[in-house]
Amino acid sequence: MNRWAALVAGGVASLLSSPAAPGARVLSLDQCADQYVLALSPRADIVGLSKRAGNADSFLATQAAGLPKRRATTESVLGVRPTVVVRFWGGDERLVADLRRRGARIATIADAADFSGVRANIRGVAASLGQTARGEALIAAMQRELAISAGAGRGAGAMYLTSGGDTAGAGTLIDAMIRAAGFANEARGAGYQSVSLERLLLRPPSVLVLGFFDGPLDAVERWSLGRQQSVRRLARARAMASLPGAILGCPAWFAADGAVSLARAAASRAD
Repeated sequence: MNRWAALVAGGVASLLSSPAAPGARVLSLDQCADQYVLALSPRADIVGLSKRAGNADSFLATQAAGLPKRRATTESVLGVRPTVVVRFWGGDERLVADLRRRGARIATIADAADFSGVRANIRGVAASLGQTARGEALIAAMQRELAISAGAGRGAGAMYLTSGGDTAGAGTLIDAMIRAAGFANEARGAGYQSVSLERLLLRPPSVLVLGFFDGPLDAVERWSLGRQQSVRRLARARAMASLPGAILGCPAWFAADGAVSLARAAASRAD
């Protein structure tokens, strides 16, 4: 994560960034959009981030320090007169319509299912911010991460499991992450889906890739698989890597960090 923070804070990104649009006032409406704004917008142009920008599960939480945090409400948002608004899910349609009527440009992040989709997200937001070169630098860094990870798993099986008992099949960014590291996804079916306790215990995956197990146990719903001691034991025995929530909740470039973590875990298992 530190290498991304360095890229955002200065160095290559600052050297390559395009001039900001005159008088740009950039606002983010949710935590995922925060990451894009922090990575791609000049800091001086940011007039607001979401209330969750500084949370532990925010990838660029450190960079959010000192910037204003705002709720996605009409009063809070319209009051700062943004000219560019970035959103993934934040803000209802009425608010978005109000912003458009006042001339704000809306950059919407798509729910990418692969790294091509992530590249399109970066380019779309970067173009809206007038920061095309900075976006390309971010993409180049992501591609280097993916190149490092390629083929590490040598086709071995792996299955993603969240603390809430969900997995991810084909057509998800998690699947793309697993395959980018050279593993075969053992999840059946497409999309995000629940996993039964019986399936896990009777037909346990070859290895597990854990997600959101970095949070406190008391944050897991009482009925969730993540509270089951049998699942916790299986996780300890079969886990190849545990991915933090900060890289899992947003279709962004740092999904490549997950592929790198899996590749390093595969190398460690081979030693």
